[in-house]
Amino acid sequence: MKLTDRRKWYIGFGILILAIIAVLFMFHANLVWVLILIAILAAIAIYDKKQTKHTILRNFPILGHMRFILEFFRPEIQQYFVADDLSEKPFNRETRSLVYERAKGVDDTLAFGTERDILQDGYEWITHSMSPKHVSEVEDRIMVGGPECLQPYSASRLNISAMSFGALSANAIKALNLGAKLGNFYHNTGEGSLSDHHQQGGDIVYQIGTGYFGARGKDGKFSDEVFQKTAHLDVVKMIEIKISQGAKPAHGGVLPAAKITTEIARIRNVPMDKDVLSPPAHEKFSTPSELCYFVKELRDLSGGKPVGFKLCLGKKCEFLGICKAMIKTGITPDFITVDGAEGGTGAAPMEYVNHVGMPLDLGLIFIHNALMGSGLRDKITLIASGKITTGFDMIRKIALGADICNSARGMMMSIGCIQSRQCNHNTCPVGVATQNPRLYKALDVNDKKERVNRYHTATVHSFQELVGAMGLTNPSDLCPSMILRRISPSKIKQYDEIYDFLPHGAFLDSKGFPELYKQYWDKADVGKF
Repeated sequence: MKLTDRRKWYIGFGILILAIIAVLFMFHANLVWVLILIAILAAIAIYDKKQTKHTILRNFPILGHMRFILEFFRPEIQQYFVADDLSEKPFNRETRSLVYERAKGVDDTLAFGTERDILQDGYEWITHSMSPKHVSEVEDRIMVGGPECLQPYSASRLNISAMSFGALSANAIKALNLGAKLGNFYHNTGEGSLSDHHQQGGDIVYQIGTGYFGARGKDGKFSDEVFQKTAHLDVVKMIEIKISQGAKPAHGGVLPAAKITTEIARIRNVPMDKDVLSPPAHEKFSTPSELCYFVKELRDLSGGKPVGFKLCLGKKCEFLGICKAMIKTGITPDFITVDGAEGGTGAAPMEYVNHVGMPLDLGLIFIHNALMGSGLRDKITLIASGKITTGFDMIRKIALGADICNSARGMMMSIGCIQSRQCNHNTCPVGVATQNPRLYKALDVNDKKERVNRYHTATVHSFQELVGAMGLTNPSDLCPSMILRRISPSKIKQYDEIYDFLPHGAFLDSKGFPELYKQYWDKADVGKF
């Protein structure tokens, strides 16, 4: 240790002791208590010098603890005292405030103009019309269901994305589902199965992951009988096969036996005495063709309800293999949910969160183009999922090829999530992403269900207003040329000038096969991923 550092420590420690003694005497503290306090501090200093885990405490006893205290409060200090309205990640203060205001039903307007630099690269805006439509003229729902679907579903343009009971608390799940019931939109169960808390009357998209929770037999394998029992419930409107999610694509998981409660064991159809594995891949299919046949199997077992799958795009040739399989088998899913790498999760390895998976915009464009090129787009509904919270977010995704938008973290914020980012520690201070009864029982279901409904209603209304401002009545008429992005201080481009969009059946015309897709199409194989 440098002499100057040692002197700093002596001076700092001396000032701390004198300050404590002065404060105690100001409050007429007994000398005995002063001596006890000094003895405690001396004991801490001796322990700090002898311990070997933290070098900073050995070099700076007692005062070194300030480093850990400040580090502990760093996120809160950054959030409330340092960051401006547009700088926080993953959701800035402006966006979070908008969600909170809409959920509470208070004024969500801005005064004195935008804080955004409209001359900065990346700034985006829509092309409005001189003949705008009234919000009441704009359609807010769309039918989901392909040629083989016997029970098509009329869906809202904005819905609750996949979040399992276990990742979210019982009260959070109840509030979300009751909000969905009030607003007439759907609630995706997540791969943790359909719990009692999901069944409050709101429409359900029943998601099946690689662990087949809620659809598995005692052997852990997919069970037709168990699945059929759930799929035939009236509240279940659609079924989604989860292949991957944006925050951690191609990553399985383990539910430790110690965390399995009687309730979770019953809901997921798993034993309580051993760890439960969620494999990275599905056991029911291992090729594009087998995926198509599994879609058909689930649709038949459910009585003809819409069946689709969710994925974050990885290898382009693998998705094109699915397109080839659809053409070959004649089996198409009713919908495909496209998740982006910017999607959130309660817990994932840092490398997966930061470096695995394709961003939503690029994945959505590729999948839209793949279906267009294969001549299948008109049979399949595309759902976009990943960091969608505002009406403008919805406009962007639908203009890029989506039909419907799902929101997870936006809906979480509507019931009180403050982006404390403690989802993986079971310490969520607002009771949303925790299984700690002391924390989640403070989340009032009756209050928060109204907030979910208000947030959904206000956001869809904003979306409809923007669509109307563009002179449209049907959001499906949104196209890439209607959104502009500043590329440089002197250059602006439309989305269709930035991204390539294919015409219907482009892959089926051998004379003019798109060069950008040819290498992936040639590698695509219906018999393997």
